[in-house]
Amino acid sequence: MQYKSIKGYTGAAQLGILLAFVGAGLLLAGAVQMYFGYKAMGTTSVPLAQLGDEMLKALFKPENAVYMQLSQILGTFFLMFVPAVGFVLLCHQKMSWAGFNKHFNFFQIGLAFLIILCATLFANPFADISKWVLAHFPYWDAAAKNADKMYNEAVASMTTLKTWPQSFVGVFIIAFLPALFEELAFRGVMQNFLVRWIKLPIIAILITSLFFSLIHASYYLFISRFILGMALGMLFYYSKNIWVNTFAHFMNNLMALSQMFYLNKIKGTKIDVNDMDTPMPLWSLLITSVVLIGLFILFEKISKQNREKIALSEAEINTPFTIE
Repeated sequence: MQYKSIKGYTGAAQLGILLAFVGAGLLLAGAVQMYFGYKAMGTTSVPLAQLGDEMLKALFKPENAVYMQLSQILGTFFLMFVPAVGFVLLCHQKMSWAGFNKHFNFFQIGLAFLIILCATLFANPFADISKWVLAHFPYWDAAAKNADKMYNEAVASMTTLKTWPQSFVGVFIIAFLPALFEELAFRGVMQNFLVRWIKLPIIAILITSLFFSLIHASYYLFISRFILGMALGMLFYYSKNIWVNTFAHFMNNLMALSQMFYLNKIKGTKIDVNDMDTPMPLWSLLITSVVLIGLFILFEKISKQNREKIALSEAEINTPFTIE
């Protein structure tokens, strides 16, 4: 039977609608980032060919941290959140389709956070492997170093939190909102749609994880982010609840943000994102993989009851009404 949404859209039609929303989101996100780039530059006048580079330089300055934060969070809002919500409401009517439901518990969230931590430790050695491989290809290695430098400067600028009020605001706009936007866009919409359309969950999770890693634009951390995307994808597949993913993702972001705040405010150390990862030897892959498998088995078991409740709710919503 051909897959159709509750509004009657086929899988191919839904894909077209989603791409249209994403395209519009890209334009809006670009406009927002250009606006804050101009604001950061002030009255500085530069040739059009250099405008993009000068905007980035201005946004990376510590005194323009607010502009950088607003640029990133509003850009992500229009790039991910708006297209995702528009797609769900147009094709499926209710946000519950994307995993917004009440059927979750704090044990699921805590265990999901442990899974993300373990997945991060499992992924860490692949950053060193990626650096070793790219070192044999000078052109790509130079591109990787440049991308890494820009990402580090962007994160350092965006997380310039020198006071406690700034840190509390940062928790919301840097840690929570990106977690919500990313989980909705990638797991709640992309993965969810692909699972229902192609009916091959592992392929859907692989594709979603690939795009999740690509959007973070890091050569050295591409495999690491892909692994994290796989872990988040499996969590959503077993829980069918976007809040489990969002809060576990948020707790992971919060931990990183707290570390940045400590280094920045307490120790006065310049933030280098590359130095924040815990170095892990290759042999640790065996241990972390065994632990990950055990955690996922436990997560699947404790999520079973809630998953059945969600499936029942979905069946009731999707049951067509007949008029006699």
